Amino acid sequence: MKNIKHILVPIFIFLLSANINAQKHDKEKINALKVAHITEELDLTAKEAQAFWPIYNHKEEAEDNIRENSGLKRINDFDAISETEAKDYLDTLIKMELTKQKIQKEYYTKLKNILSAKKILKLMNAERSFRRKMIQEFKQRHRGKSKK
Repeated sequence: MKNIKHILVPIFIFLLSANINAQKHDKEKINALKVAHITEELDLTAKEAQAFWPIYNHKEEAEDNIRENSGLKRINDFDAISETEAKDYLDTLIKMELTKQKIQKEYYTKLKNILSAKKILKLMNAERSFRRKMIQEFKQRHRGKSKK
């Protein structure tokens, strides 16, 4: 029995680390696609791009930190949680949204010094269109897998 544990534990750790690395790679790939999409949509000058990307990346990191540090887990069965847990969950969601709104306000205030209002609106549209594109791609891939 000990021999099986000595074999299975390293295999499990290897598979877990491989999965984490694959997720990291997927996130990097999506970020690269997003940068390319935004760059194409905004048609930034070299000067604008030099000022824009550090601010944009900082905002993205801040929003990622909010999600990661919230401690929220997706609830799949709302009937399985208590009313108190549901209230706590809602309170945390509201705090997260308020924090994200504060970050967005600071972000757009900084962008106004770099980009025209039209380019900021184009940016907002580019982000929305990228999200829609990713959702469509996910749905297509998911449909393809379920047909097999």
